[in-house]
Amino acid sequence: MSRSRSNPPPPSRPAGPKIAADALLDGDANDPGKLFLRRAMWLEALDLQLRPGLPPGVAAHARLANINRGRLVYLVDAPVWHAKLRLAATDVLEVARSIGLEVTELVVKIATGPHAMRAPAVGTSNSHSVPPLSAAAREAFAAALAGRDEDPSKQDSS
Repeated sequence: MSRSRSNPPPPSRPAGPKIAADALLDGDANDPGKLFLRRAMWLEALDLQLRPGLPPGVAAHARLANINRGRLVYLVDAPVWHAKLRLAATDVLEVARSIGLEVTELVVKIATGPHAMRAPAVGTSNSHSVPPLSAAAREAFAAALAGRDEDPSKQDSS
């Protein structure tokens, strides 16, 4: 007579696979990828806060790229938007200061390349879904980043 054992149910898993950002954010707190992703998310949130303070028409053509040493850095997609944003520098800096940023200068750069400013909008013919990173891919990225940050004086020169 065979005995049937009931196996305990497997631990509950999310209904779908984790997206790449969630997988990276679940990693080690000192993981450089996690730090870069958090900074990118912070800049995106600031971009959304600053967007209403941009001159009319410019918001669709400009994107906050960085905040560094008191400089607010924007990317635009054409020289005309560069000029319009530079002319509004005082107002843009005032809006940035009103939300608590300590900025003293506005830098505007023109992005190059056909898709330098933004990823295609969801639902357009150019959009596609990206599968989540596997554990092996995450480890490979971590190893590559760790190798990049090594002290060059400790490397063998042979």
